[in-house]
Amino acid sequence: MNPLRSSLYRRLLIGFCLANLVVLFVGGSLAQRFIEYSTAVEIDWSALARDASHAYDTGGGRGLVEWSHEQRREGIEATLFEDGRPLTPFRAGPTMLRDLPTWLAAGHDVLVQPRPGLYLAVQPVQGADGRTRQLVALSRTHTRLHQHTRQTILLAVQAALSLLLIGVIGWWIARSVARPVAALRAATRRMAAGELSTRVRWKDGRGRDELAQLAGDFDAMAERIEALVAHDRGVLQDLSHELRSPLARLQLLLDFARRSRDPDEAAGYFARAEQEIERLDRMTGEMLALSRLEGGLPGDRREPVDLSELVRHAVGQAALEASTRGMALTCDATGSVWVDGSVQLLERAIDNLLGNALKFSGEGGAVELHVRTVGSEAEFSVRDHGPGVPAAELASLFRPFFRGSNAGRAEGQGLGLGIVQRVARVHGGRVVARNAEGGGLEVCLHLPLAQADASTGPG
Repeated sequence: MNPLRSSLYRRLLIGFCLANLVVLFVGGSLAQRFIEYSTAVEIDWSALARDASHAYDTGGGRGLVEWSHEQRREGIEATLFEDGRPLTPFRAGPTMLRDLPTWLAAGHDVLVQPRPGLYLAVQPVQGADGRTRQLVALSRTHTRLHQHTRQTILLAVQAALSLLLIGVIGWWIARSVARPVAALRAATRRMAAGELSTRVRWKDGRGRDELAQLAGDFDAMAERIEALVAHDRGVLQDLSHELRSPLARLQLLLDFARRSRDPDEAAGYFARAEQEIERLDRMTGEMLALSRLEGGLPGDRREPVDLSELVRHAVGQAALEASTRGMALTCDATGSVWVDGSVQLLERAIDNLLGNALKFSGEGGAVELHVRTVGSEAEFSVRDHGPGVPAAELASLFRPFFRGSNAGRAEGQGLGLGIVQRVARVHGGRVVARNAEGGGLEVCLHLPLAQADASTGPG
Protein backbone atom coordinates (compact mmCIF):
# COMPACT_ATOMS: atom_id res chain seq x y z
CA MET A 1 0.00 0.00 0.00
CA ASN A 2 1.24 3.44 -0.91
CA PRO A 3 1.93 5.27 2.39
CA LEU A 4 0.98 8.59 0.81
CA ARG A 5 -2.56 7.25 0.36
CA SER A 6 -2.78 6.10 3.96
CA SER A 7 -5.01 8.36 6.03
CA LEU A 8 -3.13 7.39 9.19
CA TYR A 9 0.18 8.23 7.49
CA ARG A 10 -1.19 11.57 6.31
CA ARG A 11 -2.56 12.29 9.74
CA LEU A 12 0.79 11.72 11.42
CA LEU A 13 2.70 13.62 8.73
CA ILE A 14 0.38 16.61 8.81
CA GLY A 15 0.35 16.54 12.60
CA PHE A 16 4.11 16.72 12.89
CA CYS A 17 4.34 19.42 10.20
CA LEU A 18 1.74 21.50 12.01
CA ALA A 19 3.58 20.93 15.25
CA ASN A 20 6.77 22.32 13.75
CA LEU A 21 4.96 25.34 12.30
CA VAL A 22 3.28 26.05 15.62
CA VAL A 23 6.59 25.71 17.40
CA LEU A 24 8.30 28.12 15.00
CA PHE A 25 5.52 30.71 15.13
CA VAL A 26 4.56 30.57 18.79
CA GLY A 27 8.08 29.90 20.01
CA GLY A 28 9.57 32.76 18.02
CA SER A 29 6.83 35.18 19.04
CA LEU A 30 6.97 34.33 22.71
CA ALA A 31 10.75 34.29 22.72
CA GLN A 32 10.87 37.78 21.19
CA ARG A 33 8.41 39.09 23.78
CA PHE A 34 10.32 37.47 26.57
CA ILE A 35 13.59 38.93 25.39
CA GLU A 36 12.15 42.40 25.14
CA TYR A 37 10.92 42.28 28.71
CA SER A 38 13.87 40.47 30.26
CA THR A 39 17.03 41.77 28.60
CA ALA A 40 16.08 45.28 27.47
CA VAL A 41 18.12 48.20 28.90
CA GLU A 42 17.48 51.91 28.40
CA ILE A 43 19.49 53.46 25.57
CA ASP A 44 22.15 55.94 26.69
CA TRP A 45 21.92 58.46 23.87
CA SER A 46 24.92 60.48 25.13
CA ALA A 47 27.16 57.40 25.19
CA LEU A 48 25.85 56.45 21.76
CA ALA A 49 26.78 59.92 20.45
CA ARG A 50 30.30 59.65 21.91
CA ASP A 51 30.74 56.23 20.30
CA ALA A 52 29.69 57.63 16.95
CA SER A 53 32.07 60.60 17.30
CA HIS A 54 34.93 58.29 18.26
CA ALA A 55 34.26 56.05 15.25
CA TYR A 56 34.32 59.10 12.96
CA ASP A 57 37.45 60.59 14.60
CA THR A 58 39.41 57.33 14.29
CA GLY A 59 38.08 55.95 11.02
CA GLY A 60 36.53 58.86 9.21
CA GLY A 61 33.52 58.29 7.06
CA ARG A 62 34.32 54.61 6.60
CA GLY A 63 34.59 54.10 10.34
CA LEU A 64 31.25 55.84 10.83
CA VAL A 65 29.63 53.63 8.15
CA GLU A 66 30.85 50.47 9.92
CA TRP A 67 29.58 51.79 13.24
CA SER A 68 26.18 52.59 11.70
CA HIS A 69 25.90 49.08 10.29
CA GLU A 70 26.68 47.61 13.71
CA GLN A 71 23.96 49.75 15.32
CA ARG A 72 21.50 48.76 12.61
CA ARG A 73 21.98 45.13 13.60
CA GLU A 74 21.01 46.19 17.13
CA GLY A 75 17.80 47.74 15.85
CA ILE A 76 18.95 51.39 15.82
CA GLU A 77 19.29 53.58 12.73
CA ALA A 78 21.97 56.20 13.67
CA THR A 79 24.58 58.53 12.12
CA LEU A 80 26.25 61.89 12.65
CA PHE A 81 24.95 65.11 11.07
CA GLU A 82 27.21 68.11 10.33
CA ASP A 83 25.84 71.44 9.11
CA GLY A 84 22.43 69.81 8.71
CA ARG A 85 23.67 66.99 6.42
CA PRO A 86 24.24 63.30 7.31
CA LEU A 87 27.82 62.05 7.11
CA THR A 88 26.54 58.58 6.11
CA PRO A 89 23.24 57.48 4.54
CA PHE A 90 20.36 57.74 7.01
CA ARG A 91 17.11 55.82 6.59
CA ALA A 92 14.07 57.71 7.83
CA GLY A 93 10.57 58.48 6.69
CA PRO A 94 9.66 61.73 4.88
CA THR A 95 7.70 63.03 7.87
CA MET A 96 10.68 62.81 10.21
CA LEU A 97 13.10 64.24 7.65
CA ARG A 98 10.75 67.19 7.21
CA ASP A 99 10.94 68.10 10.91
CA LEU A 100 14.58 67.12 11.37
CA PRO A 101 16.11 70.52 10.33
CA THR A 102 14.10 72.23 13.08
CA TRP A 103 15.38 69.81 15.70
CA LEU A 104 18.96 70.17 14.47
CA ALA A 105 18.75 73.95 14.52
CA ALA A 106 17.62 73.86 18.17
CA GLY A 107 21.17 72.79 19.12
CA HIS A 108 20.19 70.84 22.22
CA ASP A 109 19.12 67.33 23.16
CA VAL A 110 15.90 66.18 21.54
CA LEU A 111 13.95 62.96 22.19
CA VAL A 112 10.62 62.73 20.42
CA GLN A 113 8.12 59.98 19.64
CA PRO A 114 6.81 60.58 16.11
CA ARG A 115 4.38 57.64 16.48
CA PRO A 116 3.75 54.90 19.06
CA GLY A 117 6.71 52.57 19.48
CA LEU A 118 9.13 54.81 17.48
CA TYR A 119 11.69 57.17 19.05
CA LEU A 120 13.93 59.83 17.42
CA ALA A 121 16.89 61.25 19.36
CA VAL A 122 19.10 64.26 18.48
CA GLN A 123 22.24 64.45 20.64
CA PRO A 124 25.04 67.12 20.15
CA VAL A 125 28.60 65.84 20.48
CA GLN A 126 32.02 67.49 20.06
CA GLY A 127 34.61 65.71 17.99
CA ALA A 128 38.39 65.50 18.42
CA ASP A 129 38.83 68.28 15.86
CA GLY A 130 36.73 70.65 18.04
CA ARG A 131 33.75 70.71 15.67
CA THR A 132 30.27 70.08 17.03
CA ARG A 133 28.22 67.44 15.31
CA GLN A 134 24.87 65.93 16.14
CA LEU A 135 23.91 62.32 16.54
CA VAL A 136 20.57 61.48 14.96
CA ALA A 137 19.27 58.05 16.03
CA LEU A 138 16.00 56.31 15.23
CA SER A 139 14.85 53.33 17.32
CA ARG A 140 11.58 51.43 17.59
CA THR A 141 12.01 51.17 21.36
CA HIS A 142 13.49 53.34 24.04
CA THR A 143 15.70 50.43 24.97
CA ARG A 144 18.42 48.37 23.38
CA LEU A 145 19.42 44.75 23.72
CA HIS A 146 22.79 43.26 24.37
CA GLN A 147 23.58 41.10 21.35
CA HIS A 148 25.17 38.20 23.23
CA THR A 149 22.46 38.07 25.87
CA ARG A 150 19.74 38.23 23.24
CA GLN A 151 21.16 35.30 21.27
CA THR A 152 21.63 33.17 24.38
CA ILE A 153 18.13 33.72 25.71
CA LEU A 154 16.61 33.35 22.26
CA LEU A 155 18.14 29.90 21.86
CA ALA A 156 17.18 28.82 25.38
CA VAL A 157 13.59 30.00 25.14
CA GLN A 158 13.19 28.60 21.62
CA ALA A 159 14.49 25.20 22.72
CA ALA A 160 12.27 25.10 25.80
CA LEU A 161 9.16 26.12 23.90
CA SER A 162 9.95 23.69 21.08
CA LEU A 163 10.26 20.79 23.49
CA LEU A 164 7.07 21.78 25.29
CA LEU A 165 4.95 22.19 22.15
CA ILE A 166 6.33 19.11 20.41
CA GLY A 167 5.74 17.12 23.59
CA VAL A 168 2.12 18.27 23.88
CA ILE A 169 1.30 17.75 20.20
CA GLY A 170 3.22 14.47 20.09
CA TRP A 171 1.33 13.24 23.16
CA TRP A 172 -1.98 14.10 21.50
CA ILE A 173 -1.05 12.29 18.27
CA ALA A 174 0.35 9.27 20.12
CA ARG A 175 -2.79 9.10 22.26
CA SER A 176 -5.04 9.19 19.20
CA VAL A 177 -3.11 6.21 17.77
CA ALA A 178 -2.68 4.29 21.03
CA ARG A 179 -6.32 4.38 22.13
CA PRO A 180 -7.75 2.27 19.27
CA VAL A 181 -4.73 -0.05 19.46
CA ALA A 182 -5.37 -0.56 23.18
CA ALA A 183 -9.07 -1.18 22.48
CA LEU A 184 -8.18 -3.76 19.83
CA ARG A 185 -5.72 -5.45 22.18
CA ALA A 186 -8.27 -5.66 24.99
CA ALA A 187 -10.92 -7.02 22.62
CA THR A 188 -8.49 -9.61 21.27
CA ARG A 189 -7.71 -10.81 24.79
CA ARG A 190 -11.41 -11.14 25.61
CA MET A 191 -11.97 -13.07 22.39
CA ALA A 192 -9.06 -15.38 23.23
CA ALA A 193 -10.63 -15.98 26.65
CA GLY A 194 -13.81 -17.22 24.97
CA GLU A 195 -15.97 -14.08 25.17
CA LEU A 196 -17.29 -14.32 21.62
CA SER A 197 -19.67 -11.38 22.04
CA THR A 198 -16.68 -9.00 22.27
CA ARG A 199 -16.82 -5.97 19.96
CA VAL A 200 -14.49 -2.98 19.66
CA ARG A 201 -17.09 -0.55 18.28
CA TRP A 202 -14.42 2.13 17.93
CA LYS A 203 -15.65 5.55 16.79
CA ASP A 204 -12.93 8.18 16.89
CA GLY A 205 -14.93 10.98 15.23
CA ARG A 206 -12.05 11.85 12.89
CA GLY A 207 -13.01 9.83 9.88
CA ARG A 208 -12.26 6.31 8.77
CA ASP A 209 -8.52 5.86 9.07
CA GLU A 210 -6.76 2.50 9.03
CA LEU A 211 -7.19 1.91 12.76
CA ALA A 212 -10.93 2.60 12.62
CA GLN A 213 -11.20 0.27 9.61
CA LEU A 214 -9.22 -2.39 11.48
CA ALA A 215 -11.61 -2.08 14.41
CA GLY A 216 -14.56 -2.46 12.05
CA ASP A 217 -12.96 -5.53 10.44
CA PHE A 218 -12.36 -7.01 13.90
CA ASP A 219 -16.02 -6.51 14.83
CA ALA A 220 -17.13 -8.13 11.57
CA MET A 221 -14.77 -11.06 12.18
CA ALA A 222 -15.96 -11.47 15.79
CA GLU A 223 -19.59 -11.39 14.69
CA ARG A 224 -18.90 -14.01 12.02
CA ILE A 225 -17.02 -16.27 14.46
CA GLU A 226 -19.79 -15.97 17.05
CA ALA A 227 -22.43 -16.83 14.44
CA LEU A 228 -20.43 -19.82 13.17
CA VAL A 229 -19.83 -21.18 16.68
CA ALA A 230 -23.50 -20.76 17.59
CA HIS A 231 -24.46 -22.40 14.32
CA ASP A 232 -22.13 -25.35 14.87
CA ARG A 233 -23.56 -25.86 18.34
CA GLY A 234 -27.05 -25.84 16.86
CA VAL A 235 -26.03 -28.35 14.21
CA LEU A 236 -24.62 -30.68 16.85
CA GLN A 237 -27.80 -30.42 18.90
CA ASP A 238 -29.97 -31.07 15.85
CA LEU A 239 -27.80 -33.96 14.73
CA SER A 240 -27.90 -35.59 18.14
CA HIS A 241 -31.69 -35.24 18.14
CA GLU A 242 -32.12 -36.70 14.67
CA LEU A 243 -29.73 -39.60 15.25
CA ARG A 244 -31.20 -40.71 18.56
CA SER A 245 -34.21 -42.63 17.20
CA PRO A 246 -32.37 -44.41 14.33
CA LEU A 247 -29.59 -45.44 16.71
CA ALA A 248 -32.10 -46.81 19.20
CA ARG A 249 -33.82 -48.82 16.44
CA LEU A 250 -30.47 -50.06 15.16
CA GLN A 251 -29.46 -51.19 18.62
CA LEU A 252 -32.77 -52.99 19.03
CA LEU A 253 -32.50 -54.73 15.64
CA LEU A 254 -28.96 -55.91 16.36
CA ASP A 255 -30.06 -57.21 19.75
CA PHE A 256 -32.92 -59.14 18.13
CA ALA A 257 -30.55 -60.53 15.48
CA ARG A 258 -28.07 -61.66 18.13
CA ARG A 259 -30.76 -63.45 20.12
CA SER A 260 -32.48 -65.03 17.14
CA ARG A 261 -31.73 -68.71 16.48
CA ASP A 262 -33.38 -68.70 13.08
CA PRO A 263 -30.85 -67.66 10.38
CA ASP A 264 -33.61 -66.34 8.11
CA GLU A 265 -35.11 -64.26 10.90
CA ALA A 266 -31.65 -62.91 11.85
CA ALA A 267 -30.98 -62.06 8.20
CA GLY A 268 -34.20 -60.00 8.16
CA TYR A 269 -33.07 -58.10 11.23
CA PHE A 270 -29.69 -57.48 9.63
CA ALA A 271 -31.35 -56.24 6.45
CA ARG A 272 -33.45 -53.78 8.43
CA ALA A 273 -30.34 -52.74 10.38
CA GLU A 274 -28.59 -52.05 7.09
CA GLN A 275 -31.49 -49.82 6.09
CA GLU A 276 -31.17 -47.91 9.37
CA ILE A 277 -27.44 -47.48 8.75
CA GLU A 278 -28.17 -46.06 5.30
CA ARG A 279 -30.72 -43.74 6.87
CA LEU A 280 -28.16 -42.59 9.42
CA ASP A 281 -25.65 -41.90 6.66
CA ARG A 282 -28.22 -39.98 4.64
CA MET A 283 -29.33 -38.01 7.67
CA THR A 284 -25.77 -37.06 8.56
CA GLY A 285 -25.19 -35.85 5.02
CA GLU A 286 -28.36 -33.76 5.18
CA MET A 287 -27.34 -32.06 8.42
CA LEU A 288 -23.89 -31.31 7.07
CA ALA A 289 -25.43 -29.87 3.91
CA LEU A 290 -27.65 -27.66 6.07
CA SER A 291 -24.62 -26.58 8.05
CA ARG A 292 -22.78 -25.58 4.88
CA LEU A 293 -25.77 -23.63 3.58
CA GLU A 294 -26.34 -21.71 6.81
CA GLY A 295 -22.66 -21.06 7.34
CA GLY A 296 -22.12 -19.82 3.80
CA LEU A 297 -19.50 -22.51 3.20
CA PRO A 298 -18.77 -24.04 -0.21
CA GLY A 299 -19.60 -27.61 -1.04
CA ASP A 300 -23.39 -27.68 -1.39
CA ARG A 301 -24.99 -27.98 -4.82
CA ARG A 302 -28.47 -26.68 -5.65
CA GLU A 303 -30.55 -28.00 -8.50
CA PRO A 304 -34.10 -27.79 -9.87
CA VAL A 305 -36.41 -29.93 -7.72
CA ASP A 306 -40.01 -30.96 -8.33
CA LEU A 307 -41.62 -30.27 -4.97
CA SER A 308 -44.75 -32.26 -5.87
CA GLU A 309 -42.71 -35.36 -6.58
CA LEU A 310 -40.90 -35.07 -3.24
CA VAL A 311 -44.21 -34.79 -1.41
CA ARG A 312 -45.68 -37.81 -3.23
CA HIS A 313 -42.59 -39.83 -2.36
CA ALA A 314 -42.80 -38.81 1.30
CA VAL A 315 -46.48 -39.80 1.42
CA GLY A 316 -45.62 -43.20 -0.03
CA GLN A 317 -42.96 -43.71 2.64
CA ALA A 318 -45.35 -42.74 5.45
CA ALA A 319 -48.34 -44.73 4.12
CA LEU A 320 -47.41 -47.86 6.07
CA GLU A 321 -47.18 -46.03 9.40
CA ALA A 322 -50.45 -44.21 8.72
CA SER A 323 -52.28 -47.41 7.82
CA THR A 324 -51.15 -49.23 10.97
CA ARG A 325 -52.64 -46.37 13.02
CA GLY A 326 -55.80 -46.21 10.98
CA MET A 327 -55.00 -42.72 9.71
CA ALA A 328 -55.95 -41.30 6.33
CA LEU A 329 -53.35 -39.47 4.21
CA THR A 330 -54.79 -37.11 1.59
CA CYS A 331 -52.26 -35.69 -0.89
CA ASP A 332 -53.10 -33.02 -3.44
CA ALA A 333 -49.82 -32.81 -5.42
CA THR A 334 -50.64 -33.71 -9.00
CA GLY A 335 -48.90 -31.06 -11.08
CA SER A 336 -45.17 -30.31 -11.13
CA VAL A 337 -44.01 -27.38 -9.01
CA TRP A 338 -40.34 -26.61 -9.50
CA VAL A 339 -38.05 -24.92 -6.98
CA ASP A 340 -34.26 -24.48 -6.78
CA GLY A 341 -32.69 -26.19 -3.80
CA SER A 342 -31.14 -29.19 -2.15
CA VAL A 343 -33.09 -32.46 -2.58
CA GLN A 344 -31.83 -33.83 0.73
CA LEU A 345 -32.76 -30.74 2.73
CA LEU A 346 -36.21 -30.39 1.17
CA GLU A 347 -36.90 -34.10 1.77
CA ARG A 348 -35.89 -33.60 5.38
CA ALA A 349 -38.21 -30.63 5.80
CA ILE A 350 -41.15 -32.51 4.21
CA ASP A 351 -40.50 -35.60 6.36
CA ASN A 352 -40.38 -33.47 9.51
CA LEU A 353 -43.64 -31.70 8.71
CA LEU A 354 -45.40 -34.92 7.79
CA GLY A 355 -43.98 -36.77 10.80
CA ASN A 356 -45.03 -33.98 13.12
CA ALA A 357 -48.59 -34.09 11.76
CA LEU A 358 -48.76 -37.87 12.19
CA LYS A 359 -47.49 -37.64 15.78
CA PHE A 360 -50.16 -35.19 16.88
CA SER A 361 -53.07 -36.77 15.00
CA GLY A 362 -55.07 -39.23 17.02
CA GLU A 363 -55.85 -42.80 16.06
CA GLY A 364 -58.10 -42.82 13.03
CA GLY A 365 -57.38 -39.18 12.26
CA ALA A 366 -56.53 -37.60 8.94
CA VAL A 367 -53.60 -35.61 7.54
CA GLU A 368 -54.03 -33.44 4.47
CA LEU A 369 -51.16 -32.33 2.21
CA HIS A 370 -51.32 -29.78 -0.59
CA VAL A 371 -48.79 -28.49 -3.11
CA ARG A 372 -49.77 -25.45 -5.14
CA THR A 373 -48.38 -22.33 -6.79
CA VAL A 374 -49.25 -19.00 -5.16
CA GLY A 375 -47.93 -16.07 -7.17
CA SER A 376 -44.16 -16.40 -7.43
CA GLU A 377 -43.98 -18.98 -4.64
CA ALA A 378 -44.47 -22.67 -4.22
CA GLU A 379 -46.60 -23.57 -1.19
CA PHE A 380 -46.57 -26.93 0.57
CA SER A 381 -49.10 -27.20 3.40
CA VAL A 382 -49.67 -29.99 5.94
CA ARG A 383 -52.76 -30.05 8.13
CA ASP A 384 -53.57 -32.45 10.91
CA HIS A 385 -56.77 -32.81 12.90
CA GLY A 386 -55.16 -32.94 16.30
CA PRO A 387 -55.51 -30.58 19.27
CA GLY A 388 -53.78 -27.66 17.58
CA VAL A 389 -51.51 -25.19 19.38
CA PRO A 390 -52.55 -22.43 21.83
CA ALA A 391 -52.48 -19.05 20.07
CA ALA A 392 -49.91 -17.69 22.54
CA GLU A 393 -47.48 -20.48 21.59
CA LEU A 394 -47.64 -20.15 17.79
CA ALA A 395 -44.85 -17.53 17.69
CA SER A 396 -42.51 -19.87 19.59
CA LEU A 397 -43.34 -23.01 17.66
CA PHE A 398 -40.21 -22.89 15.46
CA ARG A 399 -37.81 -22.04 18.27
CA PRO A 400 -35.30 -24.88 18.87
CA PHE A 401 -36.15 -27.09 21.87
CA PHE A 402 -39.50 -25.41 22.39
CA ARG A 403 -42.06 -27.86 23.74
CA GLY A 404 -45.60 -26.58 23.89
CA SER A 405 -48.27 -27.35 26.44
CA ASN A 406 -49.48 -30.33 24.37
CA ALA A 407 -45.97 -31.82 23.98
CA GLY A 408 -46.87 -34.73 26.26
CA ARG A 409 -48.96 -36.24 23.49
CA ALA A 410 -45.84 -37.23 21.50
CA GLU A 411 -42.14 -37.81 21.95
CA GLY A 412 -39.53 -35.38 20.65
CA GLN A 413 -36.97 -32.73 21.54
CA GLY A 414 -38.64 -29.72 19.95
CA LEU A 415 -36.22 -29.48 17.02
CA GLY A 416 -38.20 -30.82 14.07
CA LEU A 417 -39.99 -27.59 13.16
CA GLY A 418 -36.83 -25.61 13.94
CA ILE A 419 -35.01 -27.59 11.25
CA VAL A 420 -37.88 -26.93 8.82
CA GLN A 421 -37.56 -23.19 9.42
CA ARG A 422 -33.79 -23.30 8.82
CA VAL A 423 -34.27 -25.26 5.59
CA ALA A 424 -36.80 -22.66 4.45
CA ARG A 425 -34.44 -19.81 5.32
CA VAL A 426 -31.47 -21.20 3.41
CA HIS A 427 -33.72 -21.63 0.38
CA GLY A 428 -34.92 -18.02 0.57
CA GLY A 429 -38.37 -19.06 1.79
CA ARG A 430 -40.42 -19.03 4.97
CA VAL A 431 -42.63 -21.28 7.06
CA VAL A 432 -45.76 -20.29 8.98
CA ALA A 433 -48.12 -22.13 11.30
CA ARG A 434 -51.74 -21.43 12.20
CA ASN A 435 -54.63 -23.20 13.80
CA ALA A 436 -56.99 -24.49 11.13
CA GLU A 437 -60.74 -24.00 11.16
CA GLY A 438 -62.42 -27.01 12.67
CA GLY A 439 -59.38 -27.95 14.75
CA GLY A 440 -55.85 -29.07 14.09
CA LEU A 441 -52.65 -27.31 13.06
CA GLU A 442 -51.74 -26.23 9.52
CA VAL A 443 -48.10 -25.55 8.63
CA CYS A 444 -47.24 -23.95 5.28
CA LEU A 445 -43.81 -24.00 3.68
CA HIS A 446 -43.30 -21.20 1.09
CA LEU A 447 -40.39 -21.41 -1.36
CA PRO A 448 -39.44 -19.25 -4.38
CA LEU A 449 -40.31 -20.84 -7.70
CA ALA A 450 -37.46 -21.93 -9.97
CA GLN A 451 -36.52 -19.50 -12.77
CA ALA A 452 -38.27 -21.58 -15.42
CA ASP A 453 -41.74 -22.40 -16.66
CA ALA A 454 -43.43 -24.69 -14.13
CA SER A 455 -45.44 -26.36 -16.86
CA THR A 456 -42.41 -27.56 -18.77
CA GLY A 457 -39.95 -27.80 -15.92
CA PRO A 458 -36.50 -26.26 -15.90
CA GLY A 459 -34.55 -26.64 -19.03
